[in-house]
Amino acid sequence: MKSLLSIVALFSMASVAHAAPDVVRVGNLKFAHYGAVSYMSTMCGKYNLKVEERVFPKGIDIMPAIVAGEIDVAASAADAAIAGRSGGTPIFAVAGFAQGGARIVVRADAGIKSIADMKGKKIGVARGGAQELLLLAELSKAKLTWSDKPGKDVQIVYLPFADLNQAIAAKQIDGMSQSEPQSSQAINKGFGVELMKPYDTPMGEPVRALVMTEKMYKNKDVAVRFMKCFVETTKYFIDNPAIAQKYVVEKMFKGQITLQDYKDAMDNAEFTYDITVAHVQITTDFMQQYGVGRMANPPKAADWVKLDILAEAKKALNVK
Repeated sequence: MKSLLSIVALFSMASVAHAAPDVVRVGNLKFAHYGAVSYMSTMCGKYNLKVEERVFPKGIDIMPAIVAGEIDVAASAADAAIAGRSGGTPIFAVAGFAQGGARIVVRADAGIKSIADMKGKKIGVARGGAQELLLLAELSKAKLTWSDKPGKDVQIVYLPFADLNQAIAAKQIDGMSQSEPQSSQAINKGFGVELMKPYDTPMGEPVRALVMTEKMYKNKDVAVRFMKCFVETTKYFIDNPAIAQKYVVEKMFKGQITLQDYKDAMDNAEFTYDITVAHVQITTDFMQQYGVGRMANPPKAADWVKLDILAEAKKALNVK
């Protein structure tokens, strides 16, 4: 009987060892500081996970895919996640994965030496990202008014991230609030100069949020394994910057940016694991103040920022 039980136990162990990996569908964006999230697809096999990455134009574009049941985890600017949560997208913010990564760039011949000099100018930005909120916070601080139509101090020109550099190069706009590495690329190619890194408001450096569907969060086994993979992959990128650089330049951007573009971008950004309830709340308050996301019912950060599985993963991997 003992030998029979042993055989049954061995078969059970073998079936677990050869169980099909759990599939986690990750929505991501094409930015330098989103590289560690992208690299997870090569690291998560050891956690019996198959990560399938899908790249979107903007973080806010991922939210409909989550609602449709097509995405389980998303890398997003915090404000896009907040707007999604406000609109009923069933997500929790479970970690941060990058901070910084924004820059205000202007044309050298635009006569803009400070934010106050933007009066009478056209400034480009992608709608619904951290860059929009940072720009509006800076305009407000300089006591300037703005609209996407003529008549205010500053005319905002909303364009996709990919089109902003072309617009400033073609002198269709006078400046832009842009992400990395595109802002560094504009500077290195000579059609833009840095005005500032817009981190001097109470929001500070923007922290990008890793969000997870409520459904996946409740599946603790998969959620914790995924989070362990996230922490390990992020630490790998932090500890091995040359590997991170090679992956982002050659795999994510397929040589469309230079090594110098990447280095300059990451001088203005960093990989991280953490996000705080306080940061999400002040971002929410700024969004409400400036009308970003048009939220009828802004969510309270404490109700949907869930950092327990991050803490568990960091403890298991001895990461501070």
